[in-house]
Amino acid sequence: MEEAYKDRTSLVKGAKDIAKEVKRQAVKKVNKAVDKAQDGYTQRSYSRFQDEEDDDDYYVQGGTYGVEVNDDEGSSEATEGHDEDDEIYEGEYQGIPNMGQGKDGMVALGQPVRDEYKDRHELETERKADEEELAQQYELIIQECGHGRFQWALFFVLGMALMADGVEVFVVGFVLPSAETDMCIPNSGSGWLGDIVYLGMMVGAFFWGGLADKVGRRQSLLICMSVNGFFAFLSSFVQGYGFFLFCRLFSGFGIGGAVPTVFSYFSEVLAREKRGEHLSWLCMFWMIGGIYASAMAWAIIPHYGWSFSMGSAYQFHSWRVFVIVCALPCVSSVVALTFMPESPRFLLEVGKHDEAWMILKQIHDTNMRARGQPEKVFTVNRIKTPKQIDELIEIESDTGTWYRRCFVRIRTELYGIWLTFMRCFNYPVKDNTIKLTAVWFTLSFGYYGLSVWFPDVIKHLQSDEYASRVKHFRNEEVSHFVFNFTLENQIHSNGEYINDRFIMMKFKSVTFEDSLFKNCVFEDITSLNTYFRNCTFMNTTFYNTDLEQYKFVDSELINCTFFHVRTGCQISFDDDYSAYWIYFVNFLGTLAVLPGNIVSALLMDRIGRLTMLGGSMVLSGISCFFLWFGTSESMMIGMLCLYNGLTISAWNSLDVITVELYPTDRRATGFGFLNALCKAAAVLGNLIFGSLVGITKAIPILLASTVLVCGGLVGLRLPDTRTQVLM
Repeated sequence: MEEAYKDRTSLVKGAKDIAKEVKRQAVKKVNKAVDKAQDGYTQRSYSRFQDEEDDDDYYVQGGTYGVEVNDDEGSSEATEGHDEDDEIYEGEYQGIPNMGQGKDGMVALGQPVRDEYKDRHELETERKADEEELAQQYELIIQECGHGRFQWALFFVLGMALMADGVEVFVVGFVLPSAETDMCIPNSGSGWLGDIVYLGMMVGAFFWGGLADKVGRRQSLLICMSVNGFFAFLSSFVQGYGFFLFCRLFSGFGIGGAVPTVFSYFSEVLAREKRGEHLSWLCMFWMIGGIYASAMAWAIIPHYGWSFSMGSAYQFHSWRVFVIVCALPCVSSVVALTFMPESPRFLLEVGKHDEAWMILKQIHDTNMRARGQPEKVFTVNRIKTPKQIDELIEIESDTGTWYRRCFVRIRTELYGIWLTFMRCFNYPVKDNTIKLTAVWFTLSFGYYGLSVWFPDVIKHLQSDEYASRVKHFRNEEVSHFVFNFTLENQIHSNGEYINDRFIMMKFKSVTFEDSLFKNCVFEDITSLNTYFRNCTFMNTTFYNTDLEQYKFVDSELINCTFFHVRTGCQISFDDDYSAYWIYFVNFLGTLAVLPGNIVSALLMDRIGRLTMLGGSMVLSGISCFFLWFGTSESMMIGMLCLYNGLTISAWNSLDVITVELYPTDRRATGFGFLNALCKAAAVLGNLIFGSLVGITKAIPILLASTVLVCGGLVGLRLPDTRTQVLM
């Protein structure tokens, strides 16, 4: 009996030793697989990804270790003592249980540890390994899908959205003078329109970029473009300046999400060797948007006849028609986006394998049919999806009110966006985010500081020239004369006008000082920048004029009568050379971007992103510095065209680098943050440069030159992404 007991004890001990060895081998194989996932992905062939599930030799379905098991050994001496009901004696080895057999928190031996038994660090490590493997596999899949009809269709759809962003930037400067005049806005409030649009774009870039990483690129882009189109269209009909600012604020908020979402979306359907070139071609639509806005402003706004009114309360002038026309690219992009699928790279990132596979198959089949190879089969069976880490989110119960549930949902989404944004400052992207922040800020400050407010420089030069040609008339004595022609850019001092008639006249930039008007008649008068200073009117009649009280400065009116006075601000572009000139200058400046776009697209993958970024910013800074020596309008315009042509290469390369430096789960968020910073720098540049435009041009030009050169040097310190796959 004692000998039998010893034999049984040794058997139990042997079984325990076997179990320990099995566990040790399983852990060893798991660690070996993780090491391979981290270090050997670039060396694997495509077939390895197809057969990945079949090659896992440390885990098979059913929960048994991946070695051949002999059924006879299952009832060996290790289980001796079982009765017919398979009862097991206490203390005997019970084999390797299934995944569901562990109890009281115990993990089955030889099995992969279930997610609920792992801490967050372990889950994130596994997810990182999965993401690295997915990046390599996805690149191979995109190469198999090819570059063809699908990418070109998406190219034009997303290009319309990017074109709408370019239009939104330029429409502010073009509408600003007309809207301020039409709505009687004083000079003190004139800068609010430009700043309010950039403020909306700044908030929108951050919000929509973060939302694109939460709900998808296509859905986020659809919503933001719809918001832009609706409020842009509404702003063309509102009459009050406050409501107009409100509409343009939300219009800017909507369009702010276009740039980060468009570049993230398009980059995820491009192979590595095509990405730099085709993202640069996509940037050309921003230039097309600027050309479109300039051409439409040139063709529509100066035509004052394109207007109608409904009484004195509702006025619809030509600049409102221009605003409607500028909303067309946005509407077109929204309609076209409804026919495009979601980014498959995003769907894989959030664990939607089947949806991503169907879209990739659609891309493959679309391109193969366009090539005349419809028989070619999509060979991918399974794609690696990163491990999904559940977030613990507090949600209101079903008994809560609907608005309370909506509030909690919005708060949860905003908090998720904030968490994703904070991850942009975690290792290993922290250093890249800081460097990109410096480059985006300096480039935006220099570019927008000079370009957006450049019409003010032209206007200032023209006003100086206009003032130098003013005509002075002193001590005039005119009686019984009929004035029925236009007076422009004149100053009349110490004059006497007796029994004169001013009929169907236009006063443009005319000032009367210390003059006497006696027994005169003013009939059908239109005036612009016309004032009567310290004048005396006696027995004078005003009929159907726009000469309101504020135009009589320190003047005395004795026994005078007014009939049918036209109130409100009057817009007149008849023979307005300055309006045409500003639109034409912006048209030339935008058209000058075309050569830079072509060069950057052709050389992006040849000389590298960093060389193009740093070289373009340094050269732009030098060309900007030479604007200091511009002494004429033509010379300033030529320098502006050169500056824009050089700067566009920096913008294109910066867009490509930003997309490639961020992983998929925070790509749009990081891009949105940097684009929001871009708009903040633009507002700051406008404020600084605009305040100095009438004082000196040396300081803002020298400042822009300095920041561009410094930003270019920082950009050269970024990592080269030309040979990297999208992580």
